[in-house]
Amino acid sequence: MAELFVPESDADIDACFPAYLALRPHLQRGQFVAQIRRQQAQGFRIMALREAGVVVSVVGFRLAEFTAWGRIVYIDDLSTLPDCRLQGHGGRLLDWVADHARSQGCAAVHLDSGYARHAAHRLYLDRGYVLASHHMSLAL
Repeated sequence: MAELFVPESDADIDACFPAYLALRPHLQRGQFVAQIRRQQAQGFRIMALREAGVVVSVVGFRLAEFTAWGRIVYIDDLSTLPDCRLQGHGGRLLDWVADHARSQGCAAVHLDSGYARHAAHRLYLDRGYVLASHHMSLAL
């Protein structure tokens, strides 16, 4: 069974890069650790699953408070290596995040997901998430 761990060292964060790249193909390895460190300064955290020394799945999240929802955990990223999908890794990380949110007094867990990510949507819906809004953005 895969081991849950918090990547803390630069080497541990770098080991998460392949799992992140599966979701975020625009990322560049030479800038990845610095990007994560900047986000950590803003409250971002990663929980990862490691199997036989390889990070197979990651969830990036943050505690936040909003006038709309109160105190929540917001999931920025949930990604699993393509060859390791459909093995329960994403669901295990979602369950961990929900437990962590409860322990932090959060009212909910929120995330955004791209329209075409149907397999991810099935996972979220199977875990009790609901399609609650449209996310809007404006490129500047």
